Amino acid sequence: MTSALHFIWHGIRDALLMGWQIWWALVLGFLISAIAQAWIPRQQVERALSGSGPRPVATATALGAASSSCSYAAVAIAKSVFTRGASAASMLAFQFASTNLVWELGLILWVLLGWQFALGEYVGGIVMIILIALLVRVFVSPRLETQAREHSERVDAGHHHHTAGEAMSWRRRFTSVVAWSDVAHNFVHDWRMLYREIIAGLLLAGFAAQLPESFFRSLFLTHSSPLVQALWGAVIGPVIAVVSFVCSVGNVPLAAVLWSGGISFAGVMGFIFADLIILPLVVIYTKFYGIRFALRITALMLVTMVLAALTIDALFSALSLIPSGPRPSHGDVFGSVAVDYKLVLNLAGLAIFTALFTLTARAHRGSLSARPS
Repeated sequence: MTSALHFIWHGIRDALLMGWQIWWALVLGFLISAIAQAWIPRQQVERALSGSGPRPVATATALGAASSSCSYAAVAIAKSVFTRGASAASMLAFQFASTNLVWELGLILWVLLGWQFALGEYVGGIVMIILIALLVRVFVSPRLETQAREHSERVDAGHHHHTAGEAMSWRRRFTSVVAWSDVAHNFVHDWRMLYREIIAGLLLAGFAAQLPESFFRSLFLTHSSPLVQALWGAVIGPVIAVVSFVCSVGNVPLAAVLWSGGISFAGVMGFIFADLIILPLVVIYTKFYGIRFALRITALMLVTMVLAALTIDALFSALSLIPSGPRPSHGDVFGSVAVDYKLVLNLAGLAIFTALFTLTARAHRGSLSARPS
């Protein structure tokens, strides 16, 4: 009984400590994402992604990188543009960019794991999108794509972002209460969609850190050759992501624990890349596109994730960019609460968070009072 309580207490404590480390970066990343969502018109996105070929894929990548990191939101928006004529390649490129090339993910990776992992995530995201464009026809025929689009037309994605001031200049948007109200709305919406993922990721990381080192050494084959560790890591990383049910920025804390436990660089990359194939999202793909198309694109994404993880591992190894030496200790991963720069940044993050939630609440009350009785 005492050992169980000890395990639970230390797991929760470590989850809170990791939350303290990343709070400011989460708020900043979500703020940048909310601004992009609010001030880039949705119709413009849909027009730019219609059709097939390299140009729509490149546009999908750029627009995805400027959108929300929420995997569920990315999938819903991608479904919308796919229904309106975007190709399967463009749709998947948008999803990968939305979940691998966004600000908040890079910030959290830098804070918890280091700049090499943030760079690996961004380069790997580009590699996956290129592989998607090259391999999509191996997995999805034009006929199946047409059937999936017809299926998606009958399904409502149910996810809508507020966009304000389409005719406003960027300078005017920065001084417009209406424009900032929509920023606040998107900020709050993404938090409400993702807070469970973030909390689950922190708790998983906290409790996983209590497992014995021997467990991680055995799971990650740490006594094997670097090649075997890389190959195994690129496979076991996505498997852990799928069964953990955590996606988007929520899986970064657990990635830090896995790295500390001995998983290869390829394993960390594969784990982070795999947030789009967790089981709840596979069910959503089935609902949106039908079973056959859902299984095909899931297999396509898994293959590209494994190949991208191995490619980044090989490239960074050749360039001596993979961190060497002792892995981070428990204290390095979870840190501590102290009077330092993190305290200042976290207080600033709390102020931004409170201000945007308050602005959304006021806008909601104003809309209710404006309704006729």
